[in-house]
Amino acid sequence: MVHRREIDGRPIVLGNYGALFGNAMTWFDHETGSVWSQPRGEAIIGPLTGARLELLPSTLTTWGDWLENNPESFALAAPGDISGFAVDQLAVVVELGDASVAHPVPDVRQVGVANSTVGDVAIAVVVDPGTDNWAVLSRLLDDRTVELRLDGADGSTAAGGAVLIEVDGPGRWDPATGLGIDGTDQDLDRLPGFTSFPEDYVTFFPDGAFWRPDGPISVGDVLDN
Repeated sequence: MVHRREIDGRPIVLGNYGALFGNAMTWFDHETGSVWSQPRGEAIIGPLTGARLELLPSTLTTWGDWLENNPESFALAAPGDISGFAVDQLAVVVELGDASVAHPVPDVRQVGVANSTVGDVAIAVVVDPGTDNWAVLSRLLDDRTVELRLDGADGSTAAGGAVLIEVDGPGRWDPATGLGIDGTDQDLDRLPGFTSFPEDYVTFFPDGAFWRPDGPISVGDVLDN
């Protein structure tokens, strides 16, 4: 996840606090020493308690696929180990305003693209069938909402041919970027989202919901079952 590290227009410097809250990383800011929860981007201890950082659009992709669309990019040269868990263990969480919905990756893969709504915002969550790349896109074009399906859900990658197609119209888009292709002159806006273990999502968003192919289910109903 990517946050704008500003409070009231003032940049802050964050460091790893070294402790977990809700099984997730915490930060501290160098200015006040306040402790921040990573998933919510919210200060939970200290003078800035209750302040929140703005979550920015981001995506999970390979460096090769990213360079294809963003050839002038630079990467942070930092050591890293192979992850000990798979993307299919996670959910893509979208929080907009006071509403949040978690989209379990296996459920999204099952249908190709999750035509979802968070609050009153129509969104699409896409997981590339050939890779672990995912993206969150707006389904609003001008004054209409589009329903999307994924063509190429046979294991091809976004770069290799998977395409988002408007169910009742001519629109075609790159599922990784939302950019229009094959003559489509309107792009789908990218929206912020992040991945979380479903059990951790319940901790941070007790009033949230889980997206399902047959309709959303509230966190409360999940816990009751």
